[in-house]
Amino acid sequence: MKAAVVKETAPGERRVALVPDAIARLRPAGIDVLVESGAGEGAWLADAVYADAGAAIVSSAELYRTADVILTVTKPSAAMVGQLKKGQAIVGMLAPLSDPELAAALAARGVIAISLDGLPRTLSRTQPMDALSSQSNVAGYKAALVAAAAFGRFFPMLITAAGTARPAKVLVLGTGVAGLQAIGTARRLGAVVSGYDVRPTSKTEVESLGATFVELTSVGDAAGEGGYARELTAGERQAQQDELAGHIARHDVVITTAQVPGRRPPLLVTEDAIKAMMPGSVIVDMGASALGGNVTGSRPGETIVTGNWITIIGADNLPATVPTAASNAYSRNIAALLLHLTSDGALAIDTGDAIQAGVVITYGGRVVHEGVAGLLGGRAAPGPPVEPPPGPSAEPQEDLFTGSQAELPPTGGGAGVDDTSN
Repeated sequence: MKAAVVKETAPGERRVALVPDAIARLRPAGIDVLVESGAGEGAWLADAVYADAGAAIVSSAELYRTADVILTVTKPSAAMVGQLKKGQAIVGMLAPLSDPELAAALAARGVIAISLDGLPRTLSRTQPMDALSSQSNVAGYKAALVAAAAFGRFFPMLITAAGTARPAKVLVLGTGVAGLQAIGTARRLGAVVSGYDVRPTSKTEVESLGATFVELTSVGDAAGEGGYARELTAGERQAQQDELAGHIARHDVVITTAQVPGRRPPLLVTEDAIKAMMPGSVIVDMGASALGGNVTGSRPGETIVTGNWITIIGADNLPATVPTAASNAYSRNIAALLLHLTSDGALAIDTGDAIQAGVVITYGGRVVHEGVAGLLGGRAAPGPPVEPPPGPSAEPQEDLFTGSQAELPPTGGGAGVDDTSN
């Protein structure tokens, strides 16, 4: 089987789907790696390094003509979709819950779409494949650095001959993977850090990093099944916003992390809360998206300074700004998933497998993922279960879906959210 690494074309995207170190892991499984010329340049990986590791460096045209599996970081562009052939597979962070029409287009072309952001994260064996967590780690780290760079004072306390500078007070809203990394990084920079999450069980994690856990009296325990946060009611959200406003006003820097796959992120920082902040304060909105953000007025990829001199940064694809670390982590994730999907040197699609039920979006010319098919309103509803390939029976798997659940299980801080930034 030939797995091909494409050169990312999305604006500002510098990551690469596979790094040279992963090639040796794939070869014993019968997977030969093709790399589009220049694919690793954004992460400082030259073609020669891939060639030395055993990959074949090819042109874009040859890649699409000969590859069995296309490996990508982000979802494919329209031009890329147009080059895919029936029976080819594409593996990446395809965001099908945000863009179900892409899934429909891939199904219409007979392409097998496999999306890492559909991974059932409640299964312990998926941890090496968990790209959402690995990229959230990078994003949380960079968010703290972005905040420190935009803040007009020091993060740590400094005692100098010119006087003493008090440490910055940082508040992180949402303490999932990205939030905890932001807390840890801000603490290492010397700030006094607090964290908030709707799940009281997060208190121990926050305090273990040397931060203070903010407890709201207006919102009770919002923990859901499997350690995830449940979605707050409208009344709870309003009470949360009102009480958070007082805490926000007492901090110099606020980092928000709340995201919901395919839906508008919950609003955590209101206009009134922004007006109450001190001039020079900074807000980094990791939930900023085309659907909205956690902060009133934030826009993805833009920095806004309000009339009362509050800097609002709509964090956009932070992992791409740390391309080498992000690519190394993502490469391990995609290689682990690819090995799970491969048998005897070929893809072995079995949607009865709990992992594949989450990540396989299209197969056999149909959208087979329940959540994505539901968003398409039955226009590309899943067909009957796909028969597993011949061979030994698969080991019993945990069930991915319970009841009528049609979306990824939410994680992280906020109103039933996934605190990943991409």
